[in-house]
Amino acid sequence: MKKAIFTFGLLLFLGAGVNAQSIKIGHVDSHAVIQAMPELAQAQETLQAHAKELEDAMAEMQREFQTKYQDYQAKYETLSAVLKQSREEELQDIQKRVEQFRITAQQELQNKELELQEPIITKVQKAIEDVGKENNFTYILDGTPGQGILYKSPSSVDVTALVKKKLGIQ
Repeated sequence: MKKAIFTFGLLLFLGAGVNAQSIKIGHVDSHAVIQAMPELAQAQETLQAHAKELEDAMAEMQREFQTKYQDYQAKYETLSAVLKQSREEELQDIQKRVEQFRITAQQELQNKELELQEPIITKVQKAIEDVGKENNFTYILDGTPGQGILYKSPSSVDVTALVKKKLGIQ
């Protein structure tokens, strides 16, 4: 909502002293453009492969815990108090490592996703900028549903197809 109000206010402020006919406004569904990029599928495959590696490592840690826990339960009655305490501490340590690994893996996946998306987003932004310059647009707003534009005038030009063409995608 704040983004929509800011965008509206910015347009009012910038357009206050300008003849309305000299402003050419377009909009683009950047989400649709990004989703159509072949690079996105490649990035998603890379991310899924990395996620699988992390999941496999976590599964191995959980198997280690299960094995040691089952061994502890099977021998519980015959263990001395000192050995019980030692095994319990070992199990707690494994649980802590699993939880820490889960948190670190989650952060790593988020960072990897941003790293993989950055060149795609940069390429789309450059194409939008080029389309704007080539077609003399004053503004090109992001018309992706839910991104802040509450109303698009029929005179606002949808440049999504032009951006896709610029990127060589359908």
